[in-house]
Amino acid sequence: MIAITGASGQLGELVIKALLKNTRPDQIVAAVRNPAKANALKALGVQMRQADYDKPETLSEAFQNVEKLLLISAVIPGERLRQHRAAIDAAKQAGVRVVAYTSLLRADTSDLALAAEHRATEEYLKGLGISFILLRNGWYLENHTAALPAAIQTGAIIGSAGEGRFASASRADYAEAAAVVLTQPSHENKIYELAGDSPFTLSDLAAEVTRQSGSEVVYRNLPPSEYEAALLGLGLPRMIVDVVVDADLKAKNGALDSSSRDLSELLGRPTTALAEAVATALRNSKARL
Repeated sequence: MIAITGASGQLGELVIKALLKNTRPDQIVAAVRNPAKANALKALGVQMRQADYDKPETLSEAFQNVEKLLLISAVIPGERLRQHRAAIDAAKQAGVRVVAYTSLLRADTSDLALAAEHRATEEYLKGLGISFILLRNGWYLENHTAALPAAIQTGAIIGSAGEGRFASASRADYAEAAAVVLTQPSHENKIYELAGDSPFTLSDLAAEVTRQSGSEVVYRNLPPSEYEAALLGLGLPRMIVDVVVDADLKAKNGALDSSSRDLSELLGRPTTALAEAVATALRNSKARL
C-alpha cells in the first residue's frame, strides 16, 4: 500500500492521479489533515485517512499497513522540520518500509533560504535506517505562469533574478516522477536531482508570453526591496514573499539552474517545455473569464 501526505494539495492530488494509472484505488492512501474537506480525492475511490503533522497520533494510525510513503514537504517555513520529523517517526513506528521525500534541488549544497529545513529533513530520514528516496524538486513552472494574466494586463513580468536561469518543470512532471519511484523497483536509497530539460530566464518567459498572447510583455528587473514591496502590495503573505525574493536573488548565481536529466529519465520523455506551460496558463486564464 502507498500513502501520500498532503494529498489534498496541488502536488499531492496530481501524484494520486498518476498512481491511479497503474495502481488500484484501494492500495492508495490519501493522508490529509481534514478528510471531510477532500471531496475531490474521495471521488477517486482512494482510501482517506486523517494525517495532521501537528497531531502525531493521527500520523501513526494513517500509516498502518503502508509499505511506501511519499512525504510531501510541509508548507510553513520554520515549522517544517518539526513536522517532517513527526511524520518520519510515525512512519518508522508503523513499519513503513520506504519513505520518499519531496526535497529541494541540490538541497545538500543549496544556499536558498528553503534549503536548510530540507537538508535537515534528509539527514534525519537517512539517519533512522528506513529505506529512503530523495526527490529533489526544482522550481515549478507554475511559479512563473500563475501571474501571466496580470503580466499581460500590466505589460510586465517583475522579479529580481536578472538573467538567472530557471530549470523549471511542471507540477505534473514532478508528480509523475514520484509515482514512478513509488511503483517501480530499484529506486530505494537513491537521490534524484529533478529539473526541467530547458532552462530559461525571465526575459525568455516574457518573450514567450508576448509571442503567444500577441500583447507585448517585458521583464522588469527590480531591486529586491522594490520587488518585495510589489509582492506585499499584491497581498501575498510575508512568508511567501520572502521565499520568492530569495529565490530570484539566488537564481542569479545558478541556484535554480541545472543540467540534470534525472527527471526526464524517470519520465521516459522530455519535461514540459516553457512554451507548453505558457500555452496552458493562457488557455486556463481564458477559460476562467
